[in-house]
Amino acid sequence: MTDPLSPDEARELLAAGGAAYGRGDLTAALATFEQVARSATGDLRISAMINAASMSDELGDHAAAVDRYHEALAAMPADARRIRPAALINLSQALQHVGDLDGAQTALEQARSLLTDGADDLEDLRVPCLLSLTAVAIHRQQWAYAADLAHESLEAAVRSAPTLAGHPLMNLAAVHFETGRFDLADDFAGQALAAFDEAGDSNAFAETQQNLGIMRARSGRHEDAEPLLLESQRYFEQAGAGHRVGIGLKVLAFVAEGRDQKERASALYRRSVEYFAESGAVLDVADVNTRLATLAFSAGRRDEGEALLASAVETYAELDLGLHCAQVDVWHATLLEAALNVDPDGALHKRAVDLAVPAALTIDAVRYSLPNGFQREQWNRHVADPAMALAFRLSYGCGDALLVGDLIEAHCAGTALDIGRSTGSAAPTLPLVMPDLPDRTPDVSTALHLGAALAGVAAGAGLPVSLPPHLTMSVGGRVALEPYIAEAEKRYGRPIRDSRSVQAW
Repeated sequence: MTDPLSPDEARELLAAGGAAYGRGDLTAALATFEQVARSATGDLRISAMINAASMSDELGDHAAAVDRYHEALAAMPADARRIRPAALINLSQALQHVGDLDGAQTALEQARSLLTDGADDLEDLRVPCLLSLTAVAIHRQQWAYAADLAHESLEAAVRSAPTLAGHPLMNLAAVHFETGRFDLADDFAGQALAAFDEAGDSNAFAETQQNLGIMRARSGRHEDAEPLLLESQRYFEQAGAGHRVGIGLKVLAFVAEGRDQKERASALYRRSVEYFAESGAVLDVADVNTRLATLAFSAGRRDEGEALLASAVETYAELDLGLHCAQVDVWHATLLEAALNVDPDGALHKRAVDLAVPAALTIDAVRYSLPNGFQREQWNRHVADPAMALAFRLSYGCGDALLVGDLIEAHCAGTALDIGRSTGSAAPTLPLVMPDLPDRTPDVSTALHLGAALAGVAAGAGLPVSLPPHLTMSVGGRVALEPYIAEAEKRYGRPIRDSRSVQAW
């Protein structure tokens, strides 16, 4: 049995763990904090437990980090007015890593409520709380709210925690990048790098390098992205930060794929899966499996690609992420369409239709839930319209006039109807970052109930509306798209039509 540490010994070890973290030796820092957590008592033990959880999270063991934070929260006294909000803020970050945004939001709201009494000694905690709230808002594509939070956290950092100023600067870079302001994004990211360099925060400097490399890769600036990615990759490999290593490998694979270096891309993707799987980052594993499936399809290994896509859908379904399943199914149908251009096959064409139509209907229905015009326009342009255009092309290509007519009657085509099929044999390229999907269905119990056509206009104008109704065809009383709607709601676990029914004519 380990002898208990005296308070002075525990403080010395905590300082040593902090020094190890500062020089990038995360494994040594974790071992030191674990030693204090086992052998110290009182507040020092709880501090060590929180630090050990933080190291687990940075090393990529996110599930263990969540457990460690919960253990620390349960062990601390009820009057721990400072350490409790700190632990809740850190817990929220680990929960974000495992995809539990609701849990992260709840933890942050609890922390913020504990920090509202205006006490000066808690001022430094407001900055990380605001930073985490910004991260959740970014993940949920609430860009205006995220920008407000980023500016608020930057002001708080300049006032009370200048060494943290790089974080809100990088959040501002992310917001500007995602809203198409690439020059501003580059400028804010450069300011963040300078701020972290001045603060001597090597971990945040490397993370910002990687994030800037990701932004440049996403915008097609591969030559500018690669040096940043490689330099940060060396740092994270030396530090043993497995999840960050996996991210870097995935982006380097994407760059290789863009250069048509498919064997190198496949090898890098597979290495990234190993790191993600080891760290428990199941959403990242599913994403990379979708990318590996794309490469398998392009090489003619359709069975391998199908298995990888099925694995991704299974992961998302287990986490109740129905819209992610729909997104993968649309991509699956896109790959099948490319295969049909090379080798037409009736059964394969029918399979592509059965994947594309329910998924496209589900994705198109999302526009009724989006709260502002920018989100709606981005969603329709980049996600919904291409999905519906794919459903139309495939339905038209297999000669299903009834299905094409139903799609038109239901006003689901958007503005991107193009039944001309490409004849090229090149496989489609999956973007580095697929659009984030709203993670919950809003309450529309008080929304306006409009007809099918007017509902589309109202959603476009920003009015809160319910989902569109079922359309009953005047001839024969058949409900348009009924089997596809039923399949979509069953497969993706969310409603895409209101319970009402209206006549099509």
